[in-house]
Amino acid sequence: MQKNISLKVLPSEAANENLVKQYIASAEAVSLSAITGIIIQKQSIDARGKQVWINLSVTAFINEPFRQRELMKFNFKDVKNANKRVIIVGAGPAGLFASLYLIEKGIKPIILERGKDVRARRRDLALLNKEGEVNPESNYCFGEGGAGTYSDGKLYTRSTKRGDINRILNLFVHFGAEENILYEAHPHIGTNKLPQIITAMRKTIIDCGAEFHFEKKVVDLVKDNDKIVEVVTADGSAFNANAVILATGHSARDIFQLLNAKKILIESKPFALGVRVEHPQSLIDNVQYHCAVRSEFLPPASYNWVQQVDGKGVFSFCMCPGGIIAPAATSPGELVVNGWSPSKRNNPFANSGIVVTVEEKDMQPFKKYGPLAAMHFQRSIEEKAFGAGGGKFVAPAQRLVDFTNNKLSSSLPGCSYLPGIHSSLLKNVLPGFIHQSLQQAFKEYGKRMKGYLTNDAIVVATESRTSSPVRIPRNPATLQHLQIENLYPCGEGAGYAGGIVSAAMDGERVAKQIAASFACS
Repeated sequence: MQKNISLKVLPSEAANENLVKQYIASAEAVSLSAITGIIIQKQSIDARGKQVWINLSVTAFINEPFRQRELMKFNFKDVKNANKRVIIVGAGPAGLFASLYLIEKGIKPIILERGKDVRARRRDLALLNKEGEVNPESNYCFGEGGAGTYSDGKLYTRSTKRGDINRILNLFVHFGAEENILYEAHPHIGTNKLPQIITAMRKTIIDCGAEFHFEKKVVDLVKDNDKIVEVVTADGSAFNANAVILATGHSARDIFQLLNAKKILIESKPFALGVRVEHPQSLIDNVQYHCAVRSEFLPPASYNWVQQVDGKGVFSFCMCPGGIIAPAATSPGELVVNGWSPSKRNNPFANSGIVVTVEEKDMQPFKKYGPLAAMHFQRSIEEKAFGAGGGKFVAPAQRLVDFTNNKLSSSLPGCSYLPGIHSSLLKNVLPGFIHQSLQQAFKEYGKRMKGYLTNDAIVVATESRTSSPVRIPRNPATLQHLQIENLYPCGEGAGYAGGIVSAAMDGERVAKQIAASFACS
């Protein structure tokens, strides 16, 4: 017999499978030997009270042979000589998962990635961190795997209705991720492990006869009436196919400018902008787990919060326990910070983006840029931040309490941001409404999370790439662009996703729609 059972146990007990079996045996009034095995279906932490608990949902095998978890199987076909071909611009999660779905349907993807493969990207990231030199085509945002590859690999999403989350997670496991991502409430792979997984995906794509081209920056989309007939890259190469998926990510400003110049409809959209805040991980553990020292059976603690300040939403974004703040700029002269964690989340700091919603009314000085108004607003703040840091991607920073009191910090605490930090008044970097909203939100949240508002924490500017500042409108039914019938805007860069899993699901949705349209043609 197999039975689904819910348990609430101590962290140390959750780590002891034999003890979990004993609890099940007692609850079911059977002997321990009758429990032949268990499969964890869901696992989450409940830290609301003084005692931290682990909630487990398990399938118990009782008086029958135990069988391991059944993983999804995938049928990737040989598409080398397929009649139908799809150009995919961008090899982030949207582009990769669209490619894998098309291959399953016997359609050949041709992937054009402006950046380098994951191994070559490492060298460019090292140069950025150590020497303050950014490669505009190979950085934390651009390159194989997209922004997610070197910015943490968090797989949690609230977009539960946009696609088959379980299928996406199973694909990650198929390509090398650990099975715990299938049942943890907030699954996470880690920046140290994602490159191998992305490399395995690429190998399968190429082995199936698809094309994968690196350092192929798209510079033109050749139109004939209402279709794209050719995609041209910076080196003069030209590609054609039956459809084009545009999955370029939230930072491909040149693509937004190209679309605008070609009079292909785009829209300015609200986004969020703010700072990245870093605390000692031990402080966050102490606050969240209500203990002086975190148990070895608990992961480094995280947090998330939302605060309304005078009608403005202020919220945490991409919280990284045991993480590192990274320079995520894509061009010289602009400073952007993001965060990531290794799989063990074992660094001494915890960082999170804390951002404020930016709406159309906030961008009045940039209205002259039309649909690119939000993009230019975003860029202007990044340029200010770069100047305030003094160059070479040194970031302007303030202690947290000093930030709320408009006080220049006389010294700064240790920080994980490798290019370095420089004491600055961030009110001179951030727009007034963002700075004031953040100040008030930190004060309010400090009342709710005792110990959070401390000068042991540091505020680093600027966190500005939370989402795309541009939306590429598409038909909700066909997912095609509203004007171009074979152009499919996709993922974060098009304004339809907000993270690895939601981007992957959107890539699959678009690929599914294309496959259906090919079947009907």
